Amino acid sequence: MFQGLDHVAIVVRDTDEALRFYRDILGLTVLFSEVLDEQGVRLTHLDLGNTHLQLVQPLSDDHPLQTHLRERGETLHHVCLRVDNVPRAMTDLSQHALPVRDAQPRRGPIGKQAAFLDPAGTRGVLIEITAPKASE
Repeated sequence: MFQGLDHVAIVVRDTDEALRFYRDILGLTVLFSEVLDEQGVRLTHLDLGNTHLQLVQPLSDDHPLQTHLRERGETLHHVCLRVDNVPRAMTDLSQHALPVRDAQPRRGPIGKQAAFLDPAGTRGVLIEITAPKASE
């Protein structure tokens, strides 16, 4: 079902400030940055060679990720695995007693579809699945 690692995500307070470390000191290349208004986040992808590092910045003071930042700081948030079809993977995972947090796929960066698994069923790890688009 899984085709590989799509990205590893770190939640950050301020993307521009975080880029001073990840881009300017570590030398990672910025691939793209996008605001997802419906989710209230800015997502910035950097090239790690065989995968991406995604910086996730919540854009409002009341965004749920602000709690993560207050409690844990700027840390690993989730890992994202590639699948060929998000709706089908959601069904398959649910049939294997892996609860999917999202009722429907959500829009991810650059037009991808995405869904999150409930960490209660993944040993506490937040796992996202993503695919370029749903197959008809």
